[in-house]
Amino acid sequence: MTTASDAASVTPNDTLRAVRIGLRLSQDDLARALQRAGHAAGDPNGASKRLVQRWESGRIRRPRPLYTRALESVTGLPVESLGFQVPVPMARVTSDGRGGHDMDHSTDGVTAAVGAPRSAPSTAAENYSGIWLSRYEFFSSGREATFKGAHFVVLLQHGSQLKGHSLEGASLNPDSPLSLDLRIDRNVVTGTWAEQTATDGYYRGARYHGAIQLLVEPTGRRMVGKWVGFGKDMDVNTGPWELVFQDASTAKETLEAYSRAPE
Repeated sequence: MTTASDAASVTPNDTLRAVRIGLRLSQDDLARALQRAGHAAGDPNGASKRLVQRWESGRIRRPRPLYTRALESVTGLPVESLGFQVPVPMARVTSDGRGGHDMDHSTDGVTAAVGAPRSAPSTAAENYSGIWLSRYEFFSSGREATFKGAHFVVLLQHGSQLKGHSLEGASLNPDSPLSLDLRIDRNVVTGTWAEQTATDGYYRGARYHGAIQLLVEPTGRRMVGKWVGFGKDMDVNTGPWELVFQDASTAKETLEAYSRAPE
């Protein structure tokens, strides 16, 4: 039996919900996709809309192994990136000999210095859920050039937490989904990002992650700041990042309209 105090302590899994919305799947759709993935792998499961609801509500914080495998197959993401309480493996540095953004970034204890917060109205009561355009720049030492990345992402807010995931097909570089795990304190947004690169792209399916810190402009419609991470030789790399508000709706037709590569 669930008590009132138990219910109050449950934190919704907005990360999983954001990923599901990014894939343009209903809860029923996700359950059916999980069943198909299980059957295809010879590991059948009984995924249902009710189970997905319990995951997203936070009632179930750790999926069983057969669901973990199906979730990773359907979303293309490791289960620790889906908002569940599972051990997170230690970050490692890739061995491809590149520096800058080409490296796998550790986020332990790292934040970006973007200056003192400006005097601005408290944003705690505002809600930033909706579609945002995410843009960043990075220097590739392997190619000796600066490149840009862009995604349309769904942000979902619960209290001071912001969870985000790119929409399917909505990245400047094809098949490179982006996840954001952020916390807002007045006009300062701090957190982490992770991007899974395309298997047939320059980075050959490598997963990159790092820290991010942004300032919310007084309009509440733009966040500007920096990403930061470590390079191969423990040097700190950084670059600009911004989020620009597009639409507060997460209706199916809105998601479809933004499921395209940004210009």
